[in-house]
Amino acid sequence: MEKLSRNLFPDIPQYPEKVLQFGEGNFLRAFADWQIDVMNQQTEFNGSVVAVQPRGQGKMEKLNQQDGLYTLFLMGMKDGKAVKEHRVISSISRGIDLFNHYNEYMELAHNPHLRFVISNTTEAGIVFDPDDRLEDRPQKCFPAKLTAFLHERFRAFSGASSKGLIVLPCELIEKNGDLLKKYILQYAAVWQLGEGFTQWIEEANTFCNTMVDRIVPGYPVDSADEMTTELGYLDDYMVMAEHYHLWVIEGPRWLRDEFPAQQAGMNTLIVDDLTPYRTQKVRILNGAHTAMTPVAYLYGLNTVAEAVEHEKTGTYIKELIDEEIIPALDFPKEELHAFAADVMDRFRNPFIQHYLLSISLNSVSKFKTRNLPTLLEYVEQKQTLPERLVFALGALISFYRGKRGEEDIPLEDNERVLQFFQEQWALYDGTFPSVLQLVENILRYEEWAQDLNQIPGLTLAVSEALYKIETNGMKAAIESIKEVNSGLEGDSHDGCYSTK
Repeated sequence: MEKLSRNLFPDIPQYPEKVLQFGEGNFLRAFADWQIDVMNQQTEFNGSVVAVQPRGQGKMEKLNQQDGLYTLFLMGMKDGKAVKEHRVISSISRGIDLFNHYNEYMELAHNPHLRFVISNTTEAGIVFDPDDRLEDRPQKCFPAKLTAFLHERFRAFSGASSKGLIVLPCELIEKNGDLLKKYILQYAAVWQLGEGFTQWIEEANTFCNTMVDRIVPGYPVDSADEMTTELGYLDDYMVMAEHYHLWVIEGPRWLRDEFPAQQAGMNTLIVDDLTPYRTQKVRILNGAHTAMTPVAYLYGLNTVAEAVEHEKTGTYIKELIDEEIIPALDFPKEELHAFAADVMDRFRNPFIQHYLLSISLNSVSKFKTRNLPTLLEYVEQKQTLPERLVFALGALISFYRGKRGEEDIPLEDNERVLQFFQEQWALYDGTFPSVLQLVENILRYEEWAQDLNQIPGLTLAVSEALYKIETNGMKAAIESIKEVNSGLEGDSHDGCYSTK
């Protein structure tokens, strides 16, 4: 069987390279690149994407062997009916491996047609690394890579204001565009790139805060053979997603003409303030994803659908949303519960196998941005700890031990984070005092940007949850949640805790 390429679809048009994309992963290909593909067909956008791999090596070669083409399967409920459909996406012109073809990356900065930058480097991607240098090829972190690229473009076009770019970061970080711009200006100062470049960044480039929403399980592992037979060609990059999608972009009104996704029928909104959209989605959908992952996986389940349909974990997830996440949000409760009901239906999508391990990438930074704000606001409002979120944090620490019974968990996170957890777990000897010390050290970890031990009762509460998970296993531990946080005060190893 022949592999997908332009040889199979010679009539697919090619477009000028208009978008630089950091990330070749499943989400961007099933979300942003799909929208660009539709815009090319339905509007006069007339642009293609150059994808660069922000970390690791090797994936771009396989994508280029397919001429940037891949198949997107959309599956789920649409207008009240179960619908499965697919299309070949042709919006990616090529991929660049930064580690082996950095010069090709820099040459793209000279392209006069380039207008957009899109990224999805996960919550751990938008950071400032003081060790990055302009002369590195490539730099380690994404903002440094983009700063080097923008500086090359500034020089190539002598600072022309018309050659600035529109930056649309898709990382699930609050004010992601503002933060990315802040780090770029910080690099400009540290690297002494000059006032002219700084002024060009400020005045010629547009950094938009964004919020994205689509469940994208990725490559259809369980049904790949069946789908390949249906397609009649091999596709190493086919990806599956739900029909639902939402992209909220906080940007100027003129952007609607330059990025005509809404004109193409997309659920893409360009608004003055995305805060309400983002908070609701990140806290409920993403927060539930991140909290459920270690709990359900350690229970022995592997997919989101299994987790929400299971009697024990499904009840845990629903109560987490209804009793802890929603009460901490200052929005109309009726709207929040309606959104939550839709989220649970999306989690149950019968067509999609959304693997918990695929959600677990960089879980520590995800918990920080998605769940920690809920925990802090719940404590402030209720003067007590949210028991299910506390349990999720204990489960997260257990998950980062890297074991599910006798099975190794393929943890994916920053090497520094993995090393830290490995060092902390070396302290564990099976006793509660060792768990207490382990938790105290982890809650003080710099990744949280604050000492979580200062939250009254949290250290003991997480230690209690973790000790139960490690001693009795997740199936027994989840049964004890109702017994925990019973409103009693205490600072001993008795299973009860309160912030009072």
